[in-house]
Amino acid sequence: MLSIPPDLAAFLVEAKRRTYAGLDDDATVATPLLSGSKQLEHRAPPFAYRDIYFGMGFFVGQETVSRDDRVVWSMSYSGGVRAEIRDRDSILATYKFLRQALLGVSIEQPYRGPRLFEQDGMIYRNDVEGALDRFGGVETIAGQDGTLLYELRYGGGLLR
Repeated sequence: MLSIPPDLAAFLVEAKRRTYAGLDDDATVATPLLSGSKQLEHRAPPFAYRDIYFGMGFFVGQETVSRDDRVVWSMSYSGGVRAEIRDRDSILATYKFLRQALLGVSIEQPYRGPRLFEQDGMIYRNDVEGALDRFGGVETIAGQDGTLLYELRYGGGLLR
């Protein structure tokens, strides 16, 4: 049985709220490790969080959490707005709504946002299975009429 580091879930919630969900790309480090990527970081020793992703309309990325300089947890993700959505304002409005949903991340499921979040005519859903040591899920954003605007798939867990 894997031992989940104490306070890992609480640290993940704090890190996510202090990076993309709370600050958007303002949390991006000036010189990312990988050229062309966005890299967001948060530290609260003994933990350090790093989120590196590429793209915008469609994007892929990976989050890692280190404890005492050893990566102990990771999550990979990919997704974005529907390919037909090309208008920058529509993309930005969808991602603004997404960040609002992601602020609802919980200690019980510290991966993405809550199971359900509704605001400004949009509906966020997060369907996840598993626990902090091994999980996978799909999040979607739909308009009030049920039209799918965005989808993301993610998975991860404790490294061993």
